[in-house]
Amino acid sequence: MVVKRRHWAALLGGLTCVAMWTVPAGAEELRADEARRFIAGKHFAYQCFDGTTGNGRINADGSVAGYIQIGGSGPRRYVVLPAGTLRAQGGRYCASLRGIPFEPCFNVDRTSSVSFRGSISGLGFAYCNFTRGSARAGLHRPALKLHELRASIAPD
Repeated sequence: MVVKRRHWAALLGGLTCVAMWTVPAGAEELRADEARRFIAGKHFAYQCFDGTTGNGRINADGSVAGYIQIGGSGPRRYVVLPAGTLRAQGGRYCASLRGIPFEPCFNVDRTSSVSFRGSISGLGFAYCNFTRGSARAGLHRPALKLHELRASIAPD
């Protein structure tokens, strides 16, 4: 199964810039450094606007490891993204992924002490809701080899 660019956008959308109508009442917008402190090193389960679900950990070095199930059905895939994939850039939280011709940036909106909503800047409809979960929530599978990861996120 090939993971399409738009699905990576949905996954990354959980990390920030929500149009006002998609932010839950009482949400607190976090700046990039605040977002990194709130998220880094913690395990989150997520559910996105298009049905995509998963769980994983975003580390302080900007690496990501976790599971994704595109559209909420089909196989769950284990994905590891290298250090520096996510980073603060000019007060915004941004991502750098091979195969995507732009660097999406995000806003993180804290919705509770254990959850946040994020979306891609300029695409408020593309959001994910994240809820902090157990650190032992099934991240024990070995990572895909780099060439397998590249093949799984290659554009159509």
